[in-house]
Order: sequence, then C-alpha cells, then structure tokens
Amino acid sequence: MTVMSRLRAHGRECADRLPPSQPWEHSTRPPRLRKAITVGFFAPTEARRELLIASIGPRARKKASAGVSLEKAFPSNVCTFGSTLLMLSPAQEIARRRTFAIISHPDAGKTTLTEKFLLYGNAIHLAGAVKDRKNQRATASDWMELEKQRGISISSTVLQFDYAGCAVNLLDTPGHKDFSEDTYRVLTAVDAALMVIDAAKGVETQTRKLFEVCRRRGVPIFTFMNKCDRPTHNPIALLDELENVLGLQSSPVIWPLGNGPQFKGVFDRRTRQVHLFERVPGGKFQAPVNVTSLDDPAVRDKLDDDTYAQVKEQLEMLDGAGHPFDLKAVQAGQQTPVYFGSAVNNFGIQLLLDGFLKDSVPPAPRTSVSVSVPGMAQPTAARVVPVNDPKFSGFIFKIQANMDAKHRDRIAFLRVCSGKFDRDMVVTHQRTGKQVRLSSSHKLFGRERETVDEAWPGDVIGLVGHSEFGIGDTLTEDRSIFYNEIPRFPSEVFTYISNPTSADSKKYRAGLEQLLQEGVVQSFTARNAPPGATLLAAVGPLQFEVVQWRLQSEYNAECRLTRTPWTVLRWLSLADGSTTGLAKGTIDYSKFVVASGVSFGTDKFEQPVVLFPNEWTMRYFTEKNPDIRLHELPLDQAPRD
Repeated sequence: MTVMSRLRAHGRECADRLPPSQPWEHSTRPPRLRKAITVGFFAPTEARRELLIASIGPRARKKASAGVSLEKAFPSNVCTFGSTLLMLSPAQEIARRRTFAIISHPDAGKTTLTEKFLLYGNAIHLAGAVKDRKNQRATASDWMELEKQRGISISSTVLQFDYAGCAVNLLDTPGHKDFSEDTYRVLTAVDAALMVIDAAKGVETQTRKLFEVCRRRGVPIFTFMNKCDRPTHNPIALLDELENVLGLQSSPVIWPLGNGPQFKGVFDRRTRQVHLFERVPGGKFQAPVNVTSLDDPAVRDKLDDDTYAQVKEQLEMLDGAGHPFDLKAVQAGQQTPVYFGSAVNNFGIQLLLDGFLKDSVPPAPRTSVSVSVPGMAQPTAARVVPVNDPKFSGFIFKIQANMDAKHRDRIAFLRVCSGKFDRDMVVTHQRTGKQVRLSSSHKLFGRERETVDEAWPGDVIGLVGHSEFGIGDTLTEDRSIFYNEIPRFPSEVFTYISNPTSADSKKYRAGLEQLLQEGVVQSFTARNAPPGATLLAAVGPLQFEVVQWRLQSEYNAECRLTRTPWTVLRWLSLADGSTTGLAKGTIDYSKFVVASGVSFGTDKFEQPVVLFPNEWTMRYFTEKNPDIRLHELPLDQAPRD
C-alpha cells in the first residue's frame, strides 16, 4: 500500500473514532510532520487543506515508508487526508479552545513558564531568557524594548498556538503591581488562570490580589510551584499555605522528588510514574526525561536515602489525608490542582501543559447587561449569552499601538464570546451604534501577526485600524447584546505631563492621545493646572515611566513629568446619588469646606472629581460637607444604596 493510500485509510478510521464535541488526547509525532499537520488540519479553507498533501515532502514520505507508525505520526484528530476531509462542527471547534492567563508575583517565573509552554507546544524551537545574555534570544512574550532592558513584563501579550488538538490562547500578564490594571483587564477575557508561585517564597502579595480577582469571577485556577531546583519550603507546608492564606482547597497532581540541588524529577500521582529529568544548557531545549516507577533502582540511584524516604512518607501522607482530585470542583473554582517543577530547567513543564489543557474548561457563557445604546428604542437585554449562540459577539479588552515599528497602527484585542467570526463580516459597534466591517483581522503571537479568516468563542483576535474602538466596547451582530466586562480601579498616584518643546507639540499630542486610548494611564482636568499640562493618574508610578519612554521611542516626542501632592481621587455626587447641580460650569466650589491641598476637577466624561493629599483630608471633607457623597469608582460603576 502506498503512503498516500495509508494516509487516506487512516483518515477514514480516525473519522469513525472522533468524539462528537470533546478535544483529543495528545499523540507524539515526528518533528518533520508537525508543520504538515498544522497546515492541513488548522487551515480554514479547502485549498489550504490540500496543501497538507503537498507539505509531506520526500523525506517525510521516506520516514513514513520506513515504518513510522501513522498512529503516532499523526494525532487522531487529523483527518484531512486526500479525499477524506473532516470538517469539525461548531461545537467541536468551541470545545477545543483553551483561553487562559498566567499570573504571579514579580519574579516568580511567569514569563519563563510562558516561554517554555511555547517550546513544549512546538510554537518555538529555542526558548529565550527573561534576562538576556550574550548570544541568547529574548522571550517571545516580552517584545517591548523596555521590557527587555528591565527584565520585567510591562504589557500583557497574546500568544496563540495549536497543541494536542487544542487551540490555545495564552495571555502573559505583567506581575508588577504598577501594571495591575492591564492584568485585571486581561483576566476578564480568559476562562482559566495558571497561578505561578515561587516555592522558596510561598504566596506573595500580588499573587493574593490576582487570586481574589479570579475568585470573584469564578475562574478556575491551576497552581504551579516553580523554582524547585532551588532550596524551597517543605511541599506540605506550601499546600497548607495555599489553603490557609487563599482559602482554596489544593490537590497535588505532580509531586517533587527532592529540592534544590537534590531535585531530580517529579512523581505523577495519577499515573503513579516517576519522571526523571536531565538538565539542558540554559533550558533552551526540551529536557530529556526517563519515565519509570518509584521502586525502580534508577530512582534510588538518583536520590539519596533521606530524600527517597521523605518522598515516600509525603506521598503516603497525601494518599491517606490529602484532598482527592475532583475535576468538577476544579472547574468550579473550588479546588486547585498543584504541580511542582522548574520552568528554567524545563522540569515538569510538559506534564503541567498536558494536565492543564486536559482538565481546564472550554469557553464559558458571558452575561449581557441592560443599557441604552444609540439607534435602539429599547435597552439591550440582561441575559446569559451562550457560546453556541448563532450570532457573533465579543468585547475589546486591550488596545496596543506600534507593536510593529514599521507600521504606526493600533490593534484592538477582541475576545470572541459567541457565534463565529468571519473576516470581512459587518458588525455593530454598540457604543456608537455604527456598523463596521472587520476586514483586517489577525492571529497574534507576541508582536508577530498573521491574517485570520475565522475565529470561534474563546479565541482572541487582533483588529487593526479602527481608531473608534475603545477598551470595553462590544461588537456584535445581535443588537440586544452589550457586555460590561472591563473593571475600573481607583488611581493611587498622580502627575502632570507637559510638552517642553513646542516644535514637538503635534507628535506629543498624537502620542499622548493614543496612550490614553490604550488605557496605559487615565487623564483628568484639574482646576488651576499649569498651562498646557494634563493630569495623569495611575495605579503605580512605573506606568508614568512607560508613558515617557513610549512617547520618546515611538513618537520622538519629549515630555516633562511634574509630581503632584495628591494620593486619593474620588468622584462627587449629591447625597441622593444624583449629579444635578454638579455639572461642569455650575459648581460653586466656594461653598465646600476643604482642608489645605484639596483640589477639584473632571474626568474625560466631564464628571466632577476631587483630589486629596491624604486620607485625613478626605475624611475632613466628608465630615464638613454632609450633602456630598464620595465614590471610589465613576458614577456609572459606583454601587447604589
């Protein structure tokens, strides 16, 4: 039988075995056939599917003819061979989507883990490093020059790849608290989160904050205890800390064999197998692994007597008193599976990736809210929008400009929530009520992009060239849908920004306007502000440095930052919650009793705000002005009594 005949026969067999709506188990495959599989299976058009056959070159055919098992050479879901072209149903396409974010405290190894997922997912062939060394490539997710210089993530990044039958949308988020607004927005677009913890430090401050955001949204959380190649806390103590500090039931899936220099591998509690690893230079390549049982003499040779006895004792304790793995509890956000490993050395990464994709959840329904929108006589409907709703809908959770230095464009990141996205489709921009054609749509991989013709719920796509889009906007074919997913947070630091060079005024204004649209910082108009200055507000001071750096590097515009004394901002309303009598130009500020240093202003929607130097001046204002209420959030988001 010829190779092509065998391929067609295998395709027909796979079609009979294919589950109706579930993703498929992973099968290993020779590297030379990976590209052919990707091109053929994931291509949306008939012409690209035929390209699969052309992609199987002479060397690959020779390899297949030499006896490589087609069951191993091709995963069981690849059934697009010759005349056997298997089209996935919408339910199958949606079920294989996995959209998740990696969250952590700074320096826990989040971006390194992201890079290793790409390595093991065959999206890259050489892993980069967060801290660049000579002749070493940078990470795929930290593409901004300032990120490379500082070795930290400043902007969230979307990375998409196909692995084990799943279409993976991975979002790498900033860990530093000064960029938490960007992280919080990203968490509205994901269905699950992977929490990375430094096993030597345990649960840290920023980890707690991000965990609480996930918990409030009901997002399933998986935990990776990283840096086991260094001296760490006792693994049992780390589990106790998870439960005591975060209040989350933990169930260890992968257990470490030793720690620090004695860390030699991991034990899979579900398969009862030991995975022994070998270090690779710089962690650039996949770590060689030897799979065996805990009683194998090779394991005894690798571990000293104390470590081996300790591991046996810990595993017996977990089997007797630990929480059993409960998939329903995991997917409901009530239990977290715990994995141990070392991202920098590639120990336990494939087990984590495979386990996460297997146990994580497909795209979940979203909630539409009732609001009045332009062009509609009736408000939108307050209802749950299922992922299998036939009408396309989605919301924009991030905007980024100048990702490609050769093109001064902007990309709006859209999470698809229902229906099917087709390039060139016409949808309604709900905030303006206008119809727009989505002709320039892209699949994203860091700063790289490629045109995408279709997308399904769970996917994140980039829309280029729509200056009218803003963060939080809803795009839909069904005008009764309106998403209100994006949270806003009270700012904590403030500064004036101004242009010291009049010759750069045009570039300065264009750059600042773009950065404000991206939501890098917020802007306010303050009374008695210096001439030509704009008041900026942010969660942390590093955001101002990013604004200054991007204005210089991307727009060649100088700017000057001037510190202000304020630390607290609140929105104003009357005691009954209304703003009648507080509209711009009608406020008599002289009637307010205020302490020294307090100032007034408006936000970009002309809503009145008040700025305080400290908490005491705010309490004094509240006591002396009982007819005025203060709100941490804008009036449209402030809670009502």
